[in-house]
Amino acid sequence: MFTSLIFILCSVIAPLLTGEDDLLPAPQNVSIHSTNMKHFLTWSPVTVPGETVRYSVEFQGEYERTYVNKSWIPISECSLIMVTQCNVTDDISANVPYNLRVRAKLGSQGSKWSALDELFDRKMTLLTPPLMRVFADGYHLLVELEDLGPAFQFHVVYWRKGRESWVHNKTVKKISSVVHLDSMEAGAEYCVTAQTYVEAINRSSNFSQMQCVHGPDGSRSTWMTTTMMSFAGFLIGVLALPFLACK
Repeated sequence: MFTSLIFILCSVIAPLLTGEDDLLPAPQNVSIHSTNMKHFLTWSPVTVPGETVRYSVEFQGEYERTYVNKSWIPISECSLIMVTQCNVTDDISANVPYNLRVRAKLGSQGSKWSALDELFDRKMTLLTPPLMRVFADGYHLLVELEDLGPAFQFHVVYWRKGRESWVHNKTVKKISSVVHLDSMEAGAEYCVTAQTYVEAINRSSNFSQMQCVHGPDGSRSTWMTTTMMSFAGFLIGVLALPFLACK
């Protein structure tokens, strides 16, 4: 009887002595998703019926791991949040391995920390081909590129169709609304493709799908020029008739 009572008391008191970390289950499936230098930590929700569980995130860089006794730095934007993801882009600012961890909180109760299974380096980010729109304005070959932020440059390759050996390259370091590539020959078709490049990690994406556009119709342009010249000659003749009559 006495032994049973001791066992019951221990089972009740033990969780209190171990602290709040054991009162909530820890978040599971902690992973990082990184595309085009945007990094997001995600995890599975901790569910407590009728309650709102909050989460806090911390990171550890190579410096903290090596020189500051393996300390962790809280991410203020992801302190006691209700969503199951955290944008850690600004915190991962160097080409070194990072670790990240998350814990659940409910009032005074907390879970243990759950960290990544493997360290993350931003050089692992997935770089996608840029979205672009190729079009002609008169005899000007133009391209509009997706703005991915100041870290991105674009390598643009273009050529006249049928003259694939005539290939031009252009590096675009700052995105404006429209980039002028070249002047077009009348009636010719030009093709364009592009890739992103991030100098900070020295990596490039694959090239985008080729887009082609035709230049203005040369025969129509010649016809219009001839017509305008003929009309100008007619006007000159009409204006000259009074002077010839006076003579």
